[in-house]
Amino acid sequence: MIVFVAGVSVAAAERGTLDSIVAIVNDDVVLKSEYDDRLAEWMVRLNESERNDPQIVSTVRSQVLEQLIAESIQLQEAELRGIEVDDETLTRAVTGFARENNMTLEEFIADVAAQGSSYRALRERIRHDIIIDRVQRAVVNRRVFIAERDIDELLASPFFEEAISDEYRLGHILLEVTAEMTAAEIEAVRAKADGLAADLRAGADFAATATEHSGAPTAANGGDLGWRKESRIPSRFAEDVVDLEIGAVADPVQDSSGFHIVKMIDRRGASQQRVEQTLVRHILLSPSAIRSDEQTRAAIEAIRGRIVAGEDFAELAQEYSEDPGTRLAGGDLGWTTTENLDPAFQRMMNLTGVDELSEPFESSFGWHILEVQGRRQQDISEESRRNYAAQRLLEKRFSERLDEWLTEIRDEAFVERRANVSGQQGDSAAPFGG
Repeated sequence: MIVFVAGVSVAAAERGTLDSIVAIVNDDVVLKSEYDDRLAEWMVRLNESERNDPQIVSTVRSQVLEQLIAESIQLQEAELRGIEVDDETLTRAVTGFARENNMTLEEFIADVAAQGSSYRALRERIRHDIIIDRVQRAVVNRRVFIAERDIDELLASPFFEEAISDEYRLGHILLEVTAEMTAAEIEAVRAKADGLAADLRAGADFAATATEHSGAPTAANGGDLGWRKESRIPSRFAEDVVDLEIGAVADPVQDSSGFHIVKMIDRRGASQQRVEQTLVRHILLSPSAIRSDEQTRAAIEAIRGRIVAGEDFAELAQEYSEDPGTRLAGGDLGWTTTENLDPAFQRMMNLTGVDELSEPFESSFGWHILEVQGRRQQDISEESRRNYAAQRLLEKRFSERLDEWLTEIRDEAFVERRANVSGQQGDSAAPFGG
């Protein structure tokens, strides 16, 4: 994930070789200027009392240095694996970030300068972020495996049932009754409730009706109860409303407080899911130590040219694609939604028409071409539940495996702190780690 971090100062970018070294990390070093700028970023996030607490400041100082050490180790791992980000790719990333912030690239550069920061240093910071993201994906994805049994177990858990359960947006009108009312008066309220329900079914505006007639606290906002899971719907009318169609009004329900009229304004959740699925196949080439990003792009363009000239997509995918999950199937991803796809892949898949071949495009995995073979609307209620469960497991296990890998490479690294950065006496400067 590319995140803009302010505080990369012009002075830091121009300090040059007079920097002192705060840590040696394998074959690399962490400079005092890098540490000072990162510390300044963290300190801005603290409130005044935290900035004046020596213990908190000491902890932050140590965490900042450890973060820089971890980044250095990962960047060195990426270099060993031949993972690079060229200037063209970096410019596209920065341009995309500027666009997300409703700026042109020129406006973004001017905004960075106005903040007293160095655009050149920021570009390198973003380059490092992309490289770290790529090396994490390259290493950790191979360590993550989700079995069908794992999904089944999560689907059967009470936690999952609550997490995946539908949500309902209800409108509510209460016609109050009191203990002092006679039977005839209560019957009159019942008749009024029946009449209002009939009017609402005939098309009367629910919000206006609630504002005029309801005695519930939600009357002021048109009786809207907001989005609620079934467990948070009042039990006195939950059973009567959860099976309503959207727009339907239930028969009035009586309890000790009066007569309740409830409308199903909307509902959402796994049972409601119909999505557009795309039948798509692709060919992936990834940059490596022996093939630069530009060479990879040229290679995928050449393969596209061969397909346009009449060669078989599936045969070329089997011969050249570097996606181990689809290569033997001729690049076929089957009927898929945009869930779990790289954002760049999502965008290109959505932009490509049926029976069309995309232009080469880059994702976090490398360079692709894709072909859309069909689209359909599909009811995926049960499939959605399984996909949701698989995604939650994938996120959890990726995080766990990432933590394991970061611990491994940290333990194996040679790290020597060359300066006391905690702000307290007695901070060890001795080497540690493997």
